Amino acid sequence: MAQGTARQGTAGRETAGRETAPGTAPGDERLTTVGLLFESAGGLRRLFQRRFASERSLSNQSFDVLIRLARSPGSELRMSELAAQTSLTPSGLTRSVDRLHENGLVARRTCPEDRRGAFAVLTPAGQELMDQAIPEHIAHVGEVLSDVFTAEEEETLASLLRRLRDHVLEENTGWGLTQDDVDVCPSAG
Repeated sequence: MAQGTARQGTAGRETAGRETAPGTAPGDERLTTVGLLFESAGGLRRLFQRRFASERSLSNQSFDVLIRLARSPGSELRMSELAAQTSLTPSGLTRSVDRLHENGLVARRTCPEDRRGAFAVLTPAGQELMDQAIPEHIAHVGEVLSDVFTAEEEETLASLLRRLRDHVLEENTGWGLTQDDVDVCPSAG
């Protein structure tokens, strides 16, 4: 479907033309937009989860933690930053990292300058697993996105989502996530 072409939305409304059904309040389209974002994210997670489970015997949570560590400098992240990036609660992340640690895929490290700061670190076994899994995942993501978007649309979507993510992160600062939570340990560089 070409960009800008109107199509029926989830509630029978035209999405591109911003037309809404009679009797709906202004702003309902924004609720639809956010709902579509959540539905799409959930659908992608389920789609990718089936592949992780069948090819790697990994849960979505485990893969999410591992891929974020694999793509981070030094293959490590502060636990609070990892929680924010994965949308896991701190206790949910702790349980996930504990399971990955038991399987030899992740280790924990404390920050020498701030003993309160704990890091999750990808182990060599975790790195080896991700070295195999990431190219396969990239190919699967490519298949899904190229079925829906042009290359230009993908770039636009990435830019818009990055801007939204940054705004939400900033808005959430002070509500359980501080700048200290996302800063790395000074000695980690």
